Amino acid sequence: MTPFGARLRAAMDSRGPLCVGIDPHAALLGQWGLQDDIAGLERFSRTVVEALAESVAVFKPQAAFFERFGSKGVAVLERAVADARAAGALVVMDAKRGDIGSTMAAYASAFLDPASPLFSDALTVSPYLGYGSLKPAVDLARESGAGLFVLALTSNPEGAEVQRAVREDGLTIGATMLAHLAAENADAVPMGSFGAVVGATLGDLSSFDLDINGPLLAPGIGAQGATAADLPGVFGKAVRNVVPNVSRGVLKHGPDVSALRDSARRFADEIHEAVTA
Repeated sequence: MTPFGARLRAAMDSRGPLCVGIDPHAALLGQWGLQDDIAGLERFSRTVVEALAESVAVFKPQAAFFERFGSKGVAVLERAVADARAAGALVVMDAKRGDIGSTMAAYASAFLDPASPLFSDALTVSPYLGYGSLKPAVDLARESGAGLFVLALTSNPEGAEVQRAVREDGLTIGATMLAHLAAENADAVPMGSFGAVVGATLGDLSSFDLDINGPLLAPGIGAQGATAADLPGVFGKAVRNVVPNVSRGVLKHGPDVSALRDSARRFADEIHEAVTA
């Protein structure tokens, strides 16, 4: 398979860089007039995919909101992933897996092995058992043409106590993760497959080298307070590789399909204007 970075670059160039979350939490299901059960979960997921899969570049389903229903919820997730990819959208599974050895390898296999029913184009992972603990996922991603998004500079306030901590060599932990990713992506054309999660709400990040030759998944647009216009100031010269994630800002307009499409289109237009200005 063509490497994820190349496929993502093509999707961003043809469809725009917008990533829409699929986050069926109980409150949102209720807002849609749905029950917090399997039927509601399935209706929600199918509606989002059918409304947007032919227009957005990326979906980011949050695995936890499906896993809370057990095996039936995972089955709904499997179908959402398959339907989204069949319609031409890329899927980034937001599962934030992180462990060591054979356990990390098993997590990777669940989401990055093409034979798995949950196979996704990319997976979010946590490196805070040490970046080297991600090696099974890195290796399988390379083998299968998939990608990773590594938590580097997240927007939650608690993240700073780890990610902004300074090592003996003077680098912060977040900067160290970015450096590892830049090494993974060295010489990749047109873009590497190993990205970072960097919050769009963090303000000026000029002290960090975000130019990792890979994608930057940027949650925080919309309900969390960041806007498309903030992106150049946060990401600087790396803004062209930013994949801005919007969840509630789009999803709150459901279950009306036209309203979902109109909202996604507005965000996509605003982001395109911001990153190409």
